[in-house]
Order: sequence, then C-alpha cells, then structure tokens
Amino acid sequence: MFGERSGSDLSSVGFDSAWCATDLGEYRPCRYTYEYYPYESLPPLDSTEFTGAFQWLGGTGGPVPEQVTVLNRLAESLAAKGLTLPRDFVTFQADSKLHCSLDEVSVTCCWTDISEPLPSPVEPGAFLVRFLRDQQDCVIWYLYLRPSGEAFVVHSYLDYEYEYEARRDGEETETDLDDPEEQRAAILWCASSFEEFAHRFWIENRLWHALNGNDLSGLEPQVRDYLRHYAPPGISA
Repeated sequence: MFGERSGSDLSSVGFDSAWCATDLGEYRPCRYTYEYYPYESLPPLDSTEFTGAFQWLGGTGGPVPEQVTVLNRLAESLAAKGLTLPRDFVTFQADSKLHCSLDEVSVTCCWTDISEPLPSPVEPGAFLVRFLRDQQDCVIWYLYLRPSGEAFVVHSYLDYEYEYEARRDGEETETDLDDPEEQRAAILWCASSFEEFAHRFWIENRLWHALNGNDLSGLEPQVRDYLRHYAPPGISA
C-alpha cells in the first residue's frame, strides 16, 4: 500500500498541502533555496515501512538521557492540555542512532530544535511543536497535534515561538496571530506522520548528495525508484 494524504478530516483545519524542499538536480529544478512542490506531484512512499521502528534507517539504538528528559518534559506539558506526542516522534528523537539523522543528511543545514507546545493560531485546543528548522529560518517544520488525537506534519515560514513571545512582550510581530485566514495560509500540510516526513526528507537529501557527487551507485533500489519518478524522457535514474 502506498502512502497518500491522510483520509482524516483536514478540511476542518483548512490547510493547503505542499512539500518544501530544494532541487533534485535536472530531475526536479528549484529556482531558489527552497520551493513548494505540489504534494500530488511527489513520488509515492510505501506506507508499510512506517512501523515506528525506522528499519529504513537501520533500526534503533539506545536512549539518549538528555533527549529523554526533554521529551518527558514536553510530554508532561502536552498531557496537561489533553494531547500526546506521536510514538514515532518519541522513538526517533530519543534514540542515539536516529535523532541526528535529519541534521546530518540535510543539504541546507537544517537542524533539530524542539519547542515547547505552541497554540495553533487556527484551531482551539490544537498545538504546534517545532522540531526542525532551516539554518536561516526560511522554513520551519512542526508537529500539528489536534484534540482528536490526530497528529501530522506542517511547515511554515513563521517561527511561532518567536511570534508568541514577541506579542507577549509587546513587540511588533511579522503576522497577525488573531487572523485565522492569514494563519491558515501561512501553514502548509506536508506529511501524515512524522516517520513519513522523515523518510521523504532523508531520501531527497541523500539523492541531492548523490546527484551532486555524480554517483548514484551507492543508493538503495527504493531511493533510485524515487528519482525515477522524475526522470524525463531519455534520462535514466
């Protein structure tokens, strides 16, 4: 079974969908550091791989005590709001073999930066948790946690932690946090689970390194299949 956009009721939140990423060489051009690619244009992923064990990354290692402490504190804060962290997110972020994987593979120097719960500006009772950001904050990725228990990944050009702190301190903000339509336009859905997001991010960044090194020989078949989705006539992947 191949992954598609979740069948859950995203329409009640009103987010559009897009994948924010950089180029894949001549297979998928990018005019700037990042572009928004229509979600429907992306290669499908095999959702049967998303078991929470991260076997596609070689499986799990041992817990990192400092990370466990951070996640426990975050989980307690969310529990007070009636929310829980997705199990795949906790497994990844607490694990010695996994938690730096996205930072290490990122071609645009993205880095893990987990925030405290941030109120959704469009849905009462829902919260954002930032987990990854571009080095220049061109794009920031968040877990979106709903009161129903649903969790998915979104991205925005806004750092909502900064926006809420600025408003609290009486400083000027970049956006009107009280305008739900403006906020819906600023937040884009991009993955139905954290593991799905991590898998696509990992594949695309590995492909970028291989393409720019002119060596695809070390790529797994599934990664080459991903690139083949974009191959124009006359170009093999």
